[in-house]
Amino acid sequence: MREELLTIIEKNSRINTKELAVILGVEEVDIVNELAKMEAEGIICGYHTMINWEKTTKEKVSALIEVRVTPQRGQGFDNIAERIYKYPEVNSVYLISGGYDLLVTLEGKSLKDISMFVSEKLATLDSVLSTATHFILKKYKDHGTILARKVEDERELFTS
Repeated sequence: MREELLTIIEKNSRINTKELAVILGVEEVDIVNELAKMEAEGIICGYHTMINWEKTTKEKVSALIEVRVTPQRGQGFDNIAERIYKYPEVNSVYLISGGYDLLVTLEGKSLKDISMFVSEKLATLDSVLSTATHFILKKYKDHGTILARKVEDERELFTS
């Protein structure tokens, strides 16, 4: 039941416990207890709302920053990753394979805000060797949700 429950709430965290109980064929109290247990164990780390900011008036710029670092003896990448994720502008930090070590996602009000964050805060950290900034120009799909749906042309074809 645990994996099925996680799969369902990962796609829709707003589904209520009564519906979950019906879908999974268990009592609602079992769902409530299992959710509480997984929250306490750190399996469920939070509940989020996905917003398509392009459809609002709020100016927001997102970027992916590739960061090459020198790992610290005995700590690896953990200390530098922690220093980076503590900045409020940072949404996520991932240890990745390939030419860079960390992938950092962040948001700012403008391209300049992000550029200044990278040059003044991120690139100046002791262990950081280099960075590469990639601005997100448009999101098509995020966390499994399609954001840029095609608009079907409903006009009738006219031929003469």
